[in-house]
Amino acid sequence: MKKSFVFLSVILLSIGLLAGCGNAGAFDTVRLAFIHVGDPADMGYTYRHHQGTLDMMAKLGISESQVRNFYNVIPGSPVDTAILEAVEWGANLIFGTSFAFEDSLIEGAREFPDIQFFHATGNQALASGLPNMHNYFGDIAQARYLSGIAAGLKTETNVIGFVAAYPFAEVISGFTAFYLGALSVNPDVTMNVMYTNAWNNPTLEQQVAQALIDRGSDVIGQHADSTATQTTAEANGVWSVGYNNDMIPAAPNAVLVSPMFDWSVYLIYAIDSIVNGRDVEPDWIAGLADGMVLTSPLNHATVAPGTEEAMNEAKARILNGWNVFTGPIYDSAGEQILAPGEEFVEPLSAPSWAHIIQGVTVIE
Repeated sequence: MKKSFVFLSVILLSIGLLAGCGNAGAFDTVRLAFIHVGDPADMGYTYRHHQGTLDMMAKLGISESQVRNFYNVIPGSPVDTAILEAVEWGANLIFGTSFAFEDSLIEGAREFPDIQFFHATGNQALASGLPNMHNYFGDIAQARYLSGIAAGLKTETNVIGFVAAYPFAEVISGFTAFYLGALSVNPDVTMNVMYTNAWNNPTLEQQVAQALIDRGSDVIGQHADSTATQTTAEANGVWSVGYNNDMIPAAPNAVLVSPMFDWSVYLIYAIDSIVNGRDVEPDWIAGLADGMVLTSPLNHATVAPGTEEAMNEAKARILNGWNVFTGPIYDSAGEQILAPGEEFVEPLSAPSWAHIIQGVTVIE
């Protein structure tokens, strides 16, 4: 990715740099580009990001003409191309939503220092030292833990399953928090995990969900982008916990609840800060207390009695400062990871917890 005189001209003549537009309400100067790994048809990850964009636009009075979306972009040179097209179009803030986009976004931030770059799920912005590069995420472990309570109370086999995308820390920390929530209300529960090695592949998600059900799981959670896990659970007469979006409409007889992000919380913070001349943190995270993460409404047709009360009690503890990663916690070999009362605090917004804990079995 190299600057050309064409792109330099675009930056200098067309973008209308935000650095000097510090009057509140001056959002007509904003030109926003969003580079997505999927598209809103997934009804999960990208759908929820796009919904956050729409909510932000409504809140800040930003028009459709000020926003450009790039959907179904795969990592590598396609991201570079999307960045260059966004710059040529006139973007002055560029957002990327997939972990694998980070190298391209950092290179873009170096090449175009007058454009602000924002990356959901990444972990390199702080170390890069680039003032125009930012990472952001939500403390989804909090909402995962709450949804695990619904799973732990519902299971009858005491075996829950989890359809996981990749063996990455973001995924592992999420299913760990989910299992800890289940364990908090059901000390007999265990969990089987299988990977699809894809963020969004409905066919693989269906196959993995089926394999977990065939092994005895009667509640299935997911870290995958589509609703295939949920519909597979419903087809088998078992229950499920969604992700990213309220998935009850996809499987009304199976879904219990879904942990979700409200991406508009960050978008509003970041865009308002830039327009009004305030610094944006290079690494930003917020959780339940700020509305950045949440759980969907409960499906009262499927959840076990007492679920709402148990989730509300745990939510109150979290809002009072309790950390879901508090010991004692042991790894799968029985070695202590956290002593009683000891907390694991993530150093950055991107999750780094990668321990497989006692009670969780990863099936190859």
